[in-house]
Amino acid sequence: MSQNKSGTMTKFNSFIFFIVLVLVSCRNNQYEVLIEAESFDDTGGWVVDPQFVEQMGSPYLLAHGLGIPLADAGTEITLPEKGRYFVWIRTMNWAPGDWEAPGRFKIVINGRELKEILGTKEGWRWQYAGRISIKDTPVSVKIKDLTGFDGRCDAIFLSTKDSSPPDDPAELKQWRRKMTGESDIPMTTREFDLVITGGGIAGCAASIAAAEQGMKVALIHDRPVLGGNASSEIRVHTEGITWKSDRILSMLNTVWWPNGSPDAALDDIKRHENIGKYFNIEVFLNWRAYNSNTLSDSITSVDARHTSNGETMRFIAPLYIDCTGDGWIGYWAGAEYMYGREDSSKYNENWEEYGELWSPGTQDNRVMGTSVLWRTYDADKPVTFPEVPWAMDVAGDHAAASGTWKWEFSRNDLNQIDDAEYIRDHMLKAIYGSFYNAKQKTEDSNLALEWVSYLAGKRESRRLVGDYVYTFKDERNMAEFPDAVVKEKRNIDVHYQQNLKDSAQPDFLSEALYYKVDHYYIPYRSLYSKNIRNLLMAGRCFSCSHVGLGGPRVMNTTGQMGVAVGYAASLCKKYNTSPRGIYEHHIGELLELIGRN
Repeated sequence: MSQNKSGTMTKFNSFIFFIVLVLVSCRNNQYEVLIEAESFDDTGGWVVDPQFVEQMGSPYLLAHGLGIPLADAGTEITLPEKGRYFVWIRTMNWAPGDWEAPGRFKIVINGRELKEILGTKEGWRWQYAGRISIKDTPVSVKIKDLTGFDGRCDAIFLSTKDSSPPDDPAELKQWRRKMTGESDIPMTTREFDLVITGGGIAGCAASIAAAEQGMKVALIHDRPVLGGNASSEIRVHTEGITWKSDRILSMLNTVWWPNGSPDAALDDIKRHENIGKYFNIEVFLNWRAYNSNTLSDSITSVDARHTSNGETMRFIAPLYIDCTGDGWIGYWAGAEYMYGREDSSKYNENWEEYGELWSPGTQDNRVMGTSVLWRTYDADKPVTFPEVPWAMDVAGDHAAASGTWKWEFSRNDLNQIDDAEYIRDHMLKAIYGSFYNAKQKTEDSNLALEWVSYLAGKRESRRLVGDYVYTFKDERNMAEFPDAVVKEKRNIDVHYQQNLKDSAQPDFLSEALYYKVDHYYIPYRSLYSKNIRNLLMAGRCFSCSHVGLGGPRVMNTTGQMGVAVGYAASLCKKYNTSPRGIYEHHIGELLELIGRN
């Protein structure tokens, strides 16, 4: 197998591992065939969704058609033997209730449409699709979308034995490993000077800063485009100042366009062209990290899997930067982290009070929420939109013809990581239901949905703990740290759900609490892990309190963090030291690289 600079496959045997087909032959000539849907040769109108691998076990195909049925996804396989096969599909009904499931679809094998309607059972499980006689072992498999409303297909299982695979997540994981023959050791190993996981603005900035200092960099990103929340897939324009990092960040950030604008695609192009200029940055698009291997207090490697063909790769380096937003690399490595709001009397390890504003009497798990942006347009002709009764338990009578940043969902009993798919689906219900209500109330029959993101745009989840935890008090006091590597001027801006203030408001709209401050700085000590010696972090998973995140969570600011840790990594290599060693012995040189002479 070869790999080009963008991380795309140039040569791969489609039967080597997981791409389509795994066979297990028994003594009595029973056969089992597992087809991973995300590896289909032709995804048709469906999209590969890898956001929730840690929760449901795998990427899957999603029929995100905004209410219009999509073109079939399909693939070709070769079965080991002719005969009668029982067929199961791993799927779910994402909006269960007393109505037809929104994400219904069917399976078509060798042109024959099986009768069972799929996507109708609550929760991720194997649903029986029917039985079929195979008379010729080359087999065509297709999935046929019936609604355009986010049907999902994870995998297809054909067996000559009438027995479904396990639904229990732990059992399913082991069963899948047995079927695929997956080893604990990935198929390929690559070595670099620096491994960065997460290709948002912070990760891209860190890559450029490190590459300009001569480091060989791997940038791992689980989407086909770079930019994270600023990409054309999520479409949030970048905010904040660029300070000393303007030269690098101007290669990556956006011009101002309304959130949700298709103009985001132009900034995608700029971003990819600029990253592509650096021969020593190797970008691995559509690769999702799934493990950090550690020895004592250090990461030894990061393992990643291609989101479509399932190939695995191990990335080895002396240094790692976590730009995943959710802090996955640190979490898997055992790094200390925080989640939720600190209580109003919280102290740090030096018995200095955090001084948190808007804090509860006791710590809780409330965080800023996840947004799903959307956009409408004038179609120049009357456009209908189907009834969506399954969305009304969320949308109620709320009507809206467009979406803004205020479309956001968080709840104290929901975790922005563990419950991420439920949160995204809740927002889809809010959008479809509110748009349907608007169509009923407006005289503008030409109004149509142009775009709805299916990717969750998160604001807050895990925050990895560094040698310094950045707090509201630091922002309010405009603390001037001797190791300040980031500067910001925007208001402290912490979101909360509108229905906390007014119970009549829908639960999917947010408001913001603002605290005006002239400027503030972030110290380098907040950008490396307290207990994992070779881990740095940049982005919203940096070391801070809940309110401390309120100001510097925007992308130009996190991009500054990326530049700082990219330069810091280069000094770690130069002096054969740890990120903490840079603070203790070489902080002056880091500040010079950033431009603070």
